[in-house]
Amino acid sequence: MDILGHPASGMLPSALYLFLLLFLSFRSKEGDEPSASAGLIQTFILLVLVVHGVQLHDSVFTAQGFVFGFAQDLSLIAWVGLAFYWFQSWFLPISSLRWLAVLFALVCSLLPSLFPGTLISPKAVSDPWFKGHFIVATISVGLLSLAAMHAMLMSVQDRALHRQLAIVPNSRVAHWLEDLPPLMTMESLLFNLLYVGFALLSLTVFSGLLFSQTLFGKPLVFDHKTIFALLSWFLFAGLLLARWRVGLRGRAAIRWVLSAYSTLLLAYVGSRFVLEVILQRV
Repeated sequence: MDILGHPASGMLPSALYLFLLLFLSFRSKEGDEPSASAGLIQTFILLVLVVHGVQLHDSVFTAQGFVFGFAQDLSLIAWVGLAFYWFQSWFLPISSLRWLAVLFALVCSLLPSLFPGTLISPKAVSDPWFKGHFIVATISVGLLSLAAMHAMLMSVQDRALHRQLAIVPNSRVAHWLEDLPPLMTMESLLFNLLYVGFALLSLTVFSGLLFSQTLFGKPLVFDHKTIFALLSWFLFAGLLLARWRVGLRGRAAIRWVLSAYSTLLLAYVGSRFVLEVILQRV
């Protein structure tokens, strides 16, 4: 599907993600992953990230201007989340997140083919302030997306440990859960993601508030996007403050993370979805 004569999305990244998922499913049947196979998978993920990233850049920053929509937003978020997974997986025991991160990227990479976005601004592509704000915002939401997936994985692990999930013994799911790091380690990894993600989110939110005229060419308006962005910032700030002051952890922390992330999605994706799909406006 084209917009303004520019291809909004192709099927190549989606096809590569699908191939990778099938390969991962096949490898999971063979038990432990050899180091050679792990290296091959990491190399293939990097290849797909490069293909997907180049396509996203060219379809968003076009010759006509800045083309964007909720589908492009989700695709970028998924790309950043998978990129952070790829980088951190070299140093941290987070291989359990791989399948979920790749599946999320597959689904989101398909969306721009259905929803090609709209021309937001013909001048934004040449504005370094706007481009910097956009890049930081995308990285922050992508990193917090990875944290949200990590929190969901922790929720499944916690319920399995307390036997609140019916897991067939010696099944693939049972072995997958057994291979996860201990919950304490998972929780530590989660908050490491949140600290960095929150710092970037703070830069995104407050640069948008302070430099709205420079970034977007219009004065600050407290619309739904701004309100939800501020609300998500306060939720993440409250979560990290509670962690520091009272040692918040466990299911309460997981629920807080998912609530804050849902609010963040309403700000950056939900607002565009309502405008484009429900109201059919730019």
